[in-house]
Amino acid sequence: MKSYKKVLLAAATAMLISAPALADELRIGTEGAYPPFNLIDKSGEVVGFDIDIAKALCEKMDAECTVVTSDWDGIIPALNTRRFDFLVASMSITEEREQAVDFTEPYYTNKLQFVAPKDSDFKTDEASLKGKTIGAQRATIAGQWLEDNMGDVVDVRLYDTQENAYLDMNSGRIDGVLADNFVQYEWLQSEAGANFEFKGDPVFDNDKIGIAVRKGDPLRERLNKALQEIIDDGTYAEINDKYFPFSIY
Repeated sequence: MKSYKKVLLAAATAMLISAPALADELRIGTEGAYPPFNLIDKSGEVVGFDIDIAKALCEKMDAECTVVTSDWDGIIPALNTRRFDFLVASMSITEEREQAVDFTEPYYTNKLQFVAPKDSDFKTDEASLKGKTIGAQRATIAGQWLEDNMGDVVDVRLYDTQENAYLDMNSGRIDGVLADNFVQYEWLQSEAGANFEFKGDPVFDNDKIGIAVRKGDPLRERLNKALQEIIDDGTYAEINDKYFPFSIY
């Protein structure tokens, strides 16, 4: 009997040693209101460029991932209170944010550009913009740029979501919107954006977008490794081409 127990113990030990390690369970944080990067589709699923990138990274890390949404204004506090493990929400890497979170290497580079009605006399020089009302999403690089560079020239109107800024421009309550070039590009292809166009050149073209983790979290290095892997094996390019006819990396 004693030897039989030893055989069972040895067999169980061998099974534990040979069994593959269980995949991590990680939660992806995002906004879900920033197409085409992150949005909630008609079925209630969170989709978009950010989500496809995040899921590709999870696959490389052998992690089982779920998506959690949060309002933009509270998305960093939500990360730091552990509502999710890493944040993939087209977030610009800034010195202020780096005081609260750590960022991976950038996974794309953004530009800021104005959009206004096609039939308007909207010009982007300071003299022409004086007295106009310009919208942007609150707590974004676009909103900060307007306040820092145009706060004494235009009436800056900040919105909780990008969509609400577009709604006000469509109804004529604001003269134009400043936002990420790629988000604007997507909106201009839609029915709602058909009567609008880019105005002027980008006002800022080196906005680096990163994935955020809690300060000191070693997950950052795993994400950086996975990001390089999806770039090297062509996965990133496939995702990019699904959403844009040009590279945003």
